[in-house]
Amino acid sequence: MTATTTTGTLRERIVAAAVDTTLADGWSQVTMARLAGVVGVSRQTVYNEVGGKPALAEAMILAELDRFLSIVTDAFDTHPTDLVAAIEQATAGVLRLARGNDLLKAVVSATHGADTELLPLLTTHAESLLESAKLVVAERVRTYDVPLDEHLDPAIDMVVRVVLSHVMQPSGPPEETAADLAWIASRVLRG
Repeated sequence: MTATTTTGTLRERIVAAAVDTTLADGWSQVTMARLAGVVGVSRQTVYNEVGGKPALAEAMILAELDRFLSIVTDAFDTHPTDLVAAIEQATAGVLRLARGNDLLKAVVSATHGADTELLPLLTTHAESLLESAKLVVAERVRTYDVPLDEHLDPAIDMVVRVVLSHVMQPSGPPEETAADLAWIASRVLRG
């Protein structure tokens, strides 16, 4: 959804306008007044809907996280009896979305000097984003018959961290990375 879209809640439209502005001109150019103009409301309404700029940044990141986690959920729904296939599909989908995700590229470029105001989006919220991802994966994995007992949570942590590492710094095509991770998962699940 883009800011010019008239569908979605007012909050969603404001967040979409912030994403569009960030992509077009950088995070430093995102102001409540500018967003108000794009969405067609008062500056105070923007503040009432999203709070200040830090809260807006968090809303942007959480909206992106939801997009990524919906891919994970869909993969597990598609493979309710085959955990390895679910992991492979989820990984490939997440990595494909990451490759074409301009907001993610903008945030990552902040770590390389392009727009240093975005750096806190990665560092301040990194742990909560990681925990959110692990919770979604854990909830889905627990529906499978997984013989890992006390090693299940560390295994989930490792898989999520490996996928996130490839999101930030891909080493190959999404399908290849996903197949490699699925192969490792199949070996671990055999005990």
